[in-house]
Amino acid sequence: MTREETVLDFLNQHDIPYSIYHHPEGKTIAEAKQWWKDDGSVHCKNLFFRNHKGNKHYLVCFHCDHDLDIHDLEHRLKESLVSQGLPSCGKLSFASPERMMRYLGLEPGSVSPFGLINDTEHHVHLFLDETLRDASLLSFHPNDCRGTVVISNEDFHRYLAAVGNIYEYIKLY
Repeated sequence: MTREETVLDFLNQHDIPYSIYHHPEGKTIAEAKQWWKDDGSVHCKNLFFRNHKGNKHYLVCFHCDHDLDIHDLEHRLKESLVSQGLPSCGKLSFASPERMMRYLGLEPGSVSPFGLINDTEHHVHLFLDETLRDASLLSFHPNDCRGTVVISNEDFHRYLAAVGNIYEYIKLY
């Protein structure tokens, strides 16, 4: 089964509605923007990080038109984690392609929250920018950068409940 088929099978098995369209490869936001449809969804940028010890991993999702300062991100994640009694993230760095494959079953350019399907041990902590909470529709790669899945916010939350990873909304910018 392809990575996309795994995502669609998971959504179908959990009766989670979505729409999908295909396009040429778009490994970066700049590349993907030329193929995205004007469908009313918020297209998301997804970054995969590791902590300084390499024993914690974080997937961070936010509106594709924004950039993040990694030092500011470290501060915001640390504040959120510590306030919940969890260990601080410490210094963040981008996770290697090997770590991405190990924890999300994905390659660079195809990262999305749908990779959490492959994280059966629920190792990855998902952070979503708080602005995504108010979007009626969200769009992500179906773990393959040649497609876009559009999903309602309500159904995305159903997906997150089904996949079982810890997630939280946080002000990222």
